[in-house]
Amino acid sequence: MKLIVIKIGGNIIDDDAALQSFLKQFAALDGHKILVHGGGKIATAIGSKLGIEANFINGRRITDKPTLDLVTMIYGGLIGKNIVAALQANGCNAISLTGADGGVITAVKRPVKEVDYGYVGDLQENSVHVDTITKLLDAGMTPVFAPLSYDGQGGLLNTNADTIAQELAKAFATIMPTSLIYCFEKNGVLGNPADDTSVIKKISGADFQVLKDQGIISGGMIPKIENALTAVNKGVQQVIIGHAADLAALIKGETGTWIQ
Repeated sequence: MKLIVIKIGGNIIDDDAALQSFLKQFAALDGHKILVHGGGKIATAIGSKLGIEANFINGRRITDKPTLDLVTMIYGGLIGKNIVAALQANGCNAISLTGADGGVITAVKRPVKEVDYGYVGDLQENSVHVDTITKLLDAGMTPVFAPLSYDGQGGLLNTNADTIAQELAKAFATIMPTSLIYCFEKNGVLGNPADDTSVIKKISGADFQVLKDQGIISGGMIPKIENALTAVNKGVQQVIIGHAADLAALIKGETGTWIQ
């Protein structure tokens, strides 16, 4: 049996028509599959209405206690449950989870160094508990993970969704052939951010360093590719980054950027 771990994020989460189209494609996939979703801009928009202003440093959200409450409600509640409802309507028997549910994804609170990121979780090699998740898969369920992990002491931690997807793929790669697909609103990793056709077809670790030094790969794409390369190095069969609208073609390796 094979497994596909798919992470959906970027502006797709914020665009209901694009999200519903993606979920229809995802629901139609055969076999074991896991979906990991990001939070989009919804938490920031609702937080602003509630007087909880977003604070980012180097593109990463600072998660104080009010923000943790906010993202728990939005990621673990509003977004996750709406995704599951849409999947159920498309014949996919999905279940919405955080890392605390069944204790399936544990983490440690990020230590304070130059920046105090607050209630943010860092995953470790043994963070993903595959046995419980495998039971759900074998029962015909499709886990849908919010970007929230569990500290093992009764608390939730805001956690990067790309990293959760990578750790899930790495953990399952030890017991079954596993693919990891990062879906967002671009056609792949672009050589020219202003040109959607400038997709870089393949990126190795050496390529990544050169592209980063040249400034072609920058910002939020850097940690995404770092996660992808880590997954490849830990035995994940294929890691592809591309557009959510092209899910079937991405899985076949016909489009997007192949990380190798």
